[in-house]
Amino acid sequence: MILAAAQTKPTRGNIEANLEDHYRLIELAVQYGAQLIAFPEMSITGYERENAQKLAFKKDDSRLDHLKHLASKNNIIIVAGAPIQIEDQMFIGEFVIAPDNSVSIYTKQFLHEGEDEFFQPSFDYNPMITIEDQKISFAICADIDNPQHPENACKRATDIYIASIFFTPNGIPNAYRDLQSYAEKHKMNVLMSNFSGESWGYPSAGQSAFWNNKGELVGQMNDSDSGLLLVENKNGNWTSKVIKI
Repeated sequence: MILAAAQTKPTRGNIEANLEDHYRLIELAVQYGAQLIAFPEMSITGYERENAQKLAFKKDDSRLDHLKHLASKNNIIIVAGAPIQIEDQMFIGEFVIAPDNSVSIYTKQFLHEGEDEFFQPSFDYNPMITIEDQKISFAICADIDNPQHPENACKRATDIYIASIFFTPNGIPNAYRDLQSYAEKHKMNVLMSNFSGESWGYPSAGQSAFWNNKGELVGQMNDSDSGLLLVENKNGNWTSKVIKI
């Protein structure tokens, strides 16, 4: 099994430019045999609150078409984030785009202070996928601040916990501490994807990372590069590789 965490530098509000970055990184991940690629929180738009309404996506959004094409063509699962409108409600969410052209939505369950002015939390959209008999579940940013979230994932027999985040340099030490703890306590492999450039006027911390189910840090990126953290499992042993772009 090969998984990829994409570390990107979003252009604020420029969906077209951000999608082009997604396409490049997906093609790169495919070259290295990745079966799944996960992007950071609201990766398609960059992290937004006040502008979320005008940048919002819907499940059948035509702007997802090329991502769906890439997933199908290359037999890869793509996890990409955006503000998502479902009926008349707005969520911080991500699209889980499968090779069979199906699109599942995960919605952030626990919001940061201030996000509730613009978004709803929801437990209703919580897909689980399987690759090579490994059950994979998802988290977005503040979800990982609440121990209930990974505990619930563990109760669902999650093997791989994928967190798409936007953490600043001040917050990343806590993210590392918590994710390492969850990996060890719940015996889950943990893959985390973060931005490496500014978003919403704040610096991002980068340092996308992977911990195995013993809580050991297998691989990480630095705080400034864009690119991929690739992790591979051979006979139960995980190794990592960083590809910078």
